[in-house]
Amino acid sequence: MRLMLIPLCGLFFLIATLYSMAGFGGGSSYLAVLVLAGFPYQSIAPVALACNLIVSGTGFVNFYRAGYLKWKNVLPFAVLSVPMAYWGGSLPISKGLFSLLLGLSLIVVAFRMLFVPRPFEGRQSTPESQVWKIGLPVGGVIGFLSGLVGIGGGIFLSPVLLLLGWANAKEAAAAASIFIFLNSAAGLLGHAGKAAVDLNRLWPLALAVFWGGHIGSRMGSAHLPKKVLERILAVLVLCASYKLLRG
Repeated sequence: MRLMLIPLCGLFFLIATLYSMAGFGGGSSYLAVLVLAGFPYQSIAPVALACNLIVSGTGFVNFYRAGYLKWKNVLPFAVLSVPMAYWGGSLPISKGLFSLLLGLSLIVVAFRMLFVPRPFEGRQSTPESQVWKIGLPVGGVIGFLSGLVGIGGGIFLSPVLLLLGWANAKEAAAAASIFIFLNSAAGLLGHAGKAAVDLNRLWPLALAVFWGGHIGSRMGSAHLPKKVLERILAVLVLCASYKLLRG
């Protein structure tokens, strides 16, 4: 297992770099890699959540420093999402139907984003009261479903913000990063006390995703054009839908 940590660190670095360009943590991919690597079942979710927390936290700092974080795009969704993510992750419910519905909906969103004629620029000016009316229930649903499938939820929040016209690609990435951070922290708390994590295995992976998340989020916040970032986001959404539908 220790020898396997070297290629695992490389994979985690690449995943963190790619996903953090769009403000994501990469939790779903960490889970898949850890399962294939034969990690103890009890430690898979905590390790993935911890790495998710590191990458999204690093992404949040970089997007915030670049001036793309708009709290109005986060708070209405996060208020209910965080407790619902904790609750959803604690329920012993089959994820088959939810995975099917989410996978199909993400495919629709991804194709919508891939074939738009021009970049999203946050076109709509929505009254704050209306934002909260929409954000609270949508955030609750996203949090609950994210808890069920074991990821941070940014993969759902970003398309919602873009399709509603409330944010451009970089603003959506900034919102996703802090959203994922909060939901991952809630999920990690939910797993506290359930399983002990081998720190000798965790810290090399944590270091790999820290640097990957730092590089990727710097590229996403400062160097990548908005249109390119939207295409990356759409591809990641398609990858997430494939994983959900494959089960």
